Amino acid sequence: MSDTLNSVSSGPVCLGIETSCDETSVALWAGGRLEGELVHTQIPMHSVFGGVVPELASREHLRLLDPLVSSLLERAGRPAGEGIELVAVTRGPGLLGALLVGIAYAKSFAQALGVPVIGVNHLHAHLMACEFSGPIEYPALGLLVSGGHTHLYHMPRECEFELLGRTLDDAAGEAFDKIAKLLNLPYPGGKYIDELARLGTPDLHLFTRPYLNNDNCDFSFSGLKTAVALHVENSALPALDYADFDAATAPQRIKDLCATVNETIARTLLEKTRRALARCTGVRTVCLAGGVAANSRLRQVFSGFAADNGLKFLAPAQNYCGDNGAMIAYAGVRLARMGLASSMDFEAIPRGRNVPDDYIVNPYFKE
Repeated sequence: MSDTLNSVSSGPVCLGIETSCDETSVALWAGGRLEGELVHTQIPMHSVFGGVVPELASREHLRLLDPLVSSLLERAGRPAGEGIELVAVTRGPGLLGALLVGIAYAKSFAQALGVPVIGVNHLHAHLMACEFSGPIEYPALGLLVSGGHTHLYHMPRECEFELLGRTLDDAAGEAFDKIAKLLNLPYPGGKYIDELARLGTPDLHLFTRPYLNNDNCDFSFSGLKTAVALHVENSALPALDYADFDAATAPQRIKDLCATVNETIARTLLEKTRRALARCTGVRTVCLAGGVAANSRLRQVFSGFAADNGLKFLAPAQNYCGDNGAMIAYAGVRLARMGLASSMDFEAIPRGRNVPDDYIVNPYFKE
């Protein structure tokens, strides 16, 4: 853990719980630092099916959550939850069954200790995790890019998010994974496309950057996915061996195709962010977050864009780009410091629905 991560914020001792998809993760935030975290990934189980199976994900969360929390608290010297003042849990968006497991556990744990519980917007927490790399200077622009979401936000001040654009169909991460599947790459395929792309040369004329012939900040990547599928079908590309994947020995045509896909998606995301910047006044920071923020080319492109415009650029370290309990605990602390909490009857919000801003007043931690 970096010094920056350990010194971002003071606030209540908070247990964070993340179960939105295929990562069971718990974390403890105390004294303005991350005191501990544990993450269990379900990737090996779901890779057999080429994607996340919701029912299996829920069962794994149910099986793993209590042992992970117990182990985390034992390591932190809080075996019975001593000193915990707040429980934060992912409320949504995500897989409904997976969310319900985490929320039921969080509510029970909070009631047993007699402490507040707060349901956290998973997407907002990703962007707030940019502060693990340094303080966000507001106003800011935030691009959240993951397997299920591509959202662009104006962030005028702390814990405020104004949606400027979102994906209309496939998210950028979903496009990466589906294209990777076409190439017989391991699951999840986005990181393997990035690995191959670093060894290839992009052809900027092969694919059109999708959904730019408009004046909005929304995204659509289904057309690009289809274009790549047709190209693969018509190009007689050599087959990759999924079981013995080695980027260095992959055919150069595959490396170049991955570089082209990488560049097309990165430049599309950048163009929409450029539009958003022109519409928002006084922006000081550009934040890049979500699982796809680990993509090396995307980080390079956005870092350069921020520098060219005299803006600060923030993205979490790669191990905090994916789903993690640390970002949930941190978001919970930030909201609690503003005097907010959730009622005990708050609901899980599955993907496709907006997470309501229905916090209640809880002035105990307000600064």
